[in-house]
Amino acid sequence: MFKNFFSFIIHIVQNKKLLLTFVKNDFKQQYLGSQLGLIWAFLQPIFMLCIMWFVFQVGFKAEPVSDVPFILWLSCGMIPWFFFADSVSNGTNSIVSNSYLVKKVLFRVSMLPLVKIISAFYIHIFFIFFLMAMFIIYGYSPSLYWIQIPYYVVCTFILVLGISWLTSSLNVFFRDIGQIIAVFLQFGFWGTPIFWQLDTIPEAYQWIIKLNPMYYIIEGYRNSFIEHIWFWETYKMTPYFIITTLVIFIVGAITFKKLRPHFADVL
Repeated sequence: MFKNFFSFIIHIVQNKKLLLTFVKNDFKQQYLGSQLGLIWAFLQPIFMLCIMWFVFQVGFKAEPVSDVPFILWLSCGMIPWFFFADSVSNGTNSIVSNSYLVKKVLFRVSMLPLVKIISAFYIHIFFIFFLMAMFIIYGYSPSLYWIQIPYYVVCTFILVLGISWLTSSLNVFFRDIGQIIAVFLQFGFWGTPIFWQLDTIPEAYQWIIKLNPMYYIIEGYRNSFIEHIWFWETYKMTPYFIITTLVIFIVGAITFKKLRPHFADVL
């Protein structure tokens, strides 16, 4: 298992130019033909963020959270969710949408979900700096706690790679997987404390919400930008997240490896 993983890492390093070429082509395919092109990759999340802000801030008169304007608190939840949702959604369909590459003997198919995740990662990096700029504009000075953001980015990256390996391999044989994932992402968006606070539900049921790995990530962003809490201080949630993510990653990698030899027969 670990031998195959290290082999995969070495292959990625040796073929980084090829990987980046695929990422570049992925951007072109997604936005080819539109007048604004790649700009849509940034406009769509911003529009979504503005809509959510208008509904809850203007419509429902949302109050500041932890003495921070609601828009900043909301952005800390939505920006990591955008990265997660885009990576999982596009990663799930990465094998089916590139079936012509699957039949190439020398091509490492496990790179395809990674291409989609890296595409979403580049956009996410922009929005991290966008979020930092928002805090500065609102009068908040850069904080030492910001340096742990890369930790949460890496955690999310590993999580979505494991999920994408699992779902993309299953999607080859069961095409309904893509639709099921879309439903789960919708459910996850509303069921994760992105625009609502955890203490709005009874304490007896809060543990159910905390089982969601994205709860840890979103709270991590808020702890970095707002609450000023180091990740090792969440001594209960951090071990749980790491163990859960490693299990998902290993299951995804094993499933992908087992099903990979049969991809060409189905596609």
